[in-house]
Amino acid sequence: MIYITRRLEFCASHRLFNPDFSDEKNASTFGLCNNPNGHGHNYVLEVTVNGEVNPETGMVLDLKVLKKIINEEIIDKVDHKNLNVDVEFLKNVIPTAENIAIHFWNIIEPKIENGTLYEIKLFESERNFVIYRGVELERSH
Repeated sequence: MIYITRRLEFCASHRLFNPDFSDEKNASTFGLCNNPNGHGHNYVLEVTVNGEVNPETGMVLDLKVLKKIINEEIIDKVDHKNLNVDVEFLKNVIPTAENIAIHFWNIIEPKIENGTLYEIKLFESERNFVIYRGVELERSH
């Protein structure tokens, strides 16, 4: 099994806020990330696909193809945007790194034709990142 990864970057702003919470509860839950005017990150997104090497091409998936999928489906829609208001697929979602990674997975996974989406890694900073590997289905016995 081979794992290939494409890394891309984007800049975006967001505000962590739950409309069901009081202002006080939002402030205590999300701290500085609850700034009413939002705040920004220089995100780094790593998308990893795994699979068997095609003997005809020597590749699992052409990285140019993976880059095109990620750019068209994700980066073009989130770069230099406010994730709370400008990104349709994040409407009514608290845009934590966890929720963003899950939504990215749900968008990218069906677009992968060669190999299998293995992992989404999303960095908000050098020190803060999330890893999402999809939902493992319970196996029946």
